[in-house]
Amino acid sequence: MRDEEKDQRGRSGLPRLALGALSGALAGFAALASAELVAAAVRPQSGPVVVVGGASIDATPAPVKDWAIRHFGTDDKLVLQLGILAVLAVSALALGVLAVRFRRAGAAGILLFGVVGAAAALNRPDSIGIADALPSVVGAVAGALLLYGLVGRLTVPARSTAPESGAESEEAAEVSPAPEPWDRRGFVLAAASAAVASAVAGTVGRSLNGTRGRDAVASREKVVLPLPGSPARPLPKRAGLRVAGISPFVTSNQDFYRVDTALVVPKVDASGWRMRIHGKGVRCPATYSFDDLLRRELIERDITLTCVSNEVGGPYVGNARWIGVRLADLLAECGVMPPSRGGRADQLVARSVDGMTIGSPVEDLMDGRDALLALGMNGEPLPFEHGFPVRMVVPGLYGFVSACKWIKDIELTTFDSYDPYWVKRGWARRAPIKTESRIDTPKPFARPKAGTVMVTGVAWAQHRGIDKVEVRVDDGTWREAHLAAEYTRDTWRQWSFPWQATSGGHTLAVRATDRTGTVQTEERTRTIPDGASGWHSVVVTVD
Repeated sequence: MRDEEKDQRGRSGLPRLALGALSGALAGFAALASAELVAAAVRPQSGPVVVVGGASIDATPAPVKDWAIRHFGTDDKLVLQLGILAVLAVSALALGVLAVRFRRAGAAGILLFGVVGAAAALNRPDSIGIADALPSVVGAVAGALLLYGLVGRLTVPARSTAPESGAESEEAAEVSPAPEPWDRRGFVLAAASAAVASAVAGTVGRSLNGTRGRDAVASREKVVLPLPGSPARPLPKRAGLRVAGISPFVTSNQDFYRVDTALVVPKVDASGWRMRIHGKGVRCPATYSFDDLLRRELIERDITLTCVSNEVGGPYVGNARWIGVRLADLLAECGVMPPSRGGRADQLVARSVDGMTIGSPVEDLMDGRDALLALGMNGEPLPFEHGFPVRMVVPGLYGFVSACKWIKDIELTTFDSYDPYWVKRGWARRAPIKTESRIDTPKPFARPKAGTVMVTGVAWAQHRGIDKVEVRVDDGTWREAHLAAEYTRDTWRQWSFPWQATSGGHTLAVRATDRTGTVQTEERTRTIPDGASGWHSVVVTVD
């Protein structure tokens, strides 16, 4: 083959590979759009990105999850979804290129992704059965058929142009052959039609998913929280310090941390919500509606919550005013007794609508603390992100062993017979909140002016209370900080310390002492398995 002919064939091959990659991208887009449309008919949680993302979260080792939360915070789910979409995009491009030479293999590759999505959907803890697999299967079939059809437009057999006479044959032999023809017009029409159809399908699917959520939104808007039978007592005037940069005593709903595994925030219609209490030692199983709980006596309490993934000095702690039903009262009415009184169950397993399971010690829930099935947060019905219509709130326990959001089921069992979600992944079965403190201001690497600098922050030891906070500058002695008035032992306390700052670099450290006399430990531990410990410190440079 002459060099000119090789160059010509090479030039014709490269655009074809590029068009193959484009075909793969369009096929991937069609697969996702079709899946989203089908998911709208099944349920939003059955979409392939959601189910594969959920499976990825479940399979991720605890240290990696901790790293993701530490680096991405509440955006960790967005990062995961973008990562899945990036992998799908690259794979679709590669399968399109492969299909140019191996048409069936490229289409089969897209079908394989559908099998992965279907398997992930069927193995989710909240799976409703074969219907959850439909979006992945239908999407993969649509994508495979489109890729097969588009690539077919690139491989149309060339029409015979052989000359009729020998002389003409000799003359044609001197001319370099033309590039292999392909159905340019058919490809463009098919590709454009597929892109438009996919965009329409995706838009309709998102719109239908939004419609499904509107009923839940409407049910939340109709909720009128009654006045609590046991209101929270007035907040002392000195409970909140007026110092710039300090965390406010009450964390707004918008600023309250959110750490969970739900890629799609469940939107539950309160009118159809039900919660069942059953299991070991439950003499009278019961099922409650949202209205059943609203008709009961409600209590209102300020309670500080902390996530076990909170690093020393981290942001995953917040204080809010909750209104709800005493969980201990419901359990007692169902005949449940704590182990100390002969109860058969020592663990309460709460199940969420998204399949999450959280185990709590029955003894702690019934020891007199204000363990709630919360219906409201800071004067309004729970936001969807924080568990509407009902969630658990338990002072003194880390969220992964107490704060089940979107709760739908309570089962009484034992720690020996059942391991909840996080326990299966290496976290502790029991996790009382550790005594901790944090410096809010000055921020790390700040450059305050020499003179009086207010060092401020918060300290917490829920259900024990904070007795003292101390601050140390460099390697000096510990000096006691001023504490804001204590509201209850279940809330954090603000503190402040006037530091006479001198020029140069300095390290500020803080430690707290709780009401039992326990001093916050200097020993640094990871968040796994039962929460981080250590002194929080910041480095500043005084000008």
